Amino acid sequence: MAAVWAAAFPVVSSLGPHRVWGASACVGYLCAAVAVLSRRSLGRAVSVWIAGIGAVLVPLVVLVLTGGAQSEVGVVERAGLLTVRQGTPYLADPQAVVEVTPYLPGMALFGLPGAVVADGWEPLRYLGDARLWCAAAFLGCLWAAGRVLGGRGTGQLVGAALIASPVVALPLAVSGVDLPLTGLLCLALALAARHRPVAAGLALALACSLKWTAWPALAVVAALLAHRAGLGAAVRGTGVAVAGTVLAVLPSALLAPGLLVEQVFAFPTGRGEWETPAASPLPGRLLADLGPFGWYAAMTLLAAGGVAVAVSLWVRPPAGLVPAADRLAVGLCTAFLLAPAGRFGYLALPVLLSVWARLAEAPSRVAPARSRVVAAGSAARPVLVGGDR
Repeated sequence: MAAVWAAAFPVVSSLGPHRVWGASACVGYLCAAVAVLSRRSLGRAVSVWIAGIGAVLVPLVVLVLTGGAQSEVGVVERAGLLTVRQGTPYLADPQAVVEVTPYLPGMALFGLPGAVVADGWEPLRYLGDARLWCAAAFLGCLWAAGRVLGGRGTGQLVGAALIASPVVALPLAVSGVDLPLTGLLCLALALAARHRPVAAGLALALACSLKWTAWPALAVVAALLAHRAGLGAAVRGTGVAVAGTVLAVLPSALLAPGLLVEQVFAFPTGRGEWETPAASPLPGRLLADLGPFGWYAAMTLLAAGGVAVAVSLWVRPPAGLVPAADRLAVGLCTAFLLAPAGRFGYLALPVLLSVWARLAEAPSRVAPARSRVVAAGSAARPVLVGGDR
């Protein structure tokens, strides 16, 4: 299925980077399928690494070296350069839609390496590609989340399979700007599930300073902390998250409040001067195309969906990592489907959250059963082992 999905991109996509990814990933997935059919014990592991090379490594290297990328990569790199020069990532008078920066100031961090090496040695400039740093942040967050979960998170092979899957490999190669947000949300959920409110709040603050689409996670993480560690922990975690977000956004809000509102909030919702390119035929977009009444109808439905998710968190708060990830995924799906502007690609974020949570928790659900078997065997045949009490 992955090979078929990838093979469609060179045929139907009008975007050059997508076609490059599709051609490379299709070959990688087909070779991986051949490897997994091998009866050798290493066939499965080999297939995962082959898929990763074909779907991630090769297209990423080719696109970085040739400069092929979705427009948002250039937007993030320009945001980093503007932050260094003027303290805010927003152009004062954008002349085209690609000059609009629809991200909160934290996203400019991934453009700072490009600003540092912009005038440096030519081969060194490739290290300024924002995709490399977005990928590094995403992988680092997943690794940290696994450590937080006590080493019971996704194993090396399962984690590699997740990264090689189309839901991660495609954005990682062609864009990558949503991956740090996803990784930070996974880390925040893992920290909250392990009763670490301050650390969870810091991870949330970083996520919420990248894109305002991360803000629904505040309510989900607060509900999870309240259920697992008490109301005080929820207040501490939420307070740290809100304070951290304010500190990250405040400089730009003071230097260019109008630009921030116009480019970060009005533009993505279809109310800015420039029309957003996020125009997939989702329900909210179809309603907004009907005119002002349709736009207000879409916003009303969006608000109603948010209230419904908030009520569900109050009535039945999530008790663990998987329920919390699912609740956040439902909230994000509701937002993406009913927003006046959006892309089908945005739905990869809630899918990845839900899948990652199940992979991360699966081994920990197996462990207690194994312990019960050992305990039952010990009870049936008591043996005193040195050091046991």
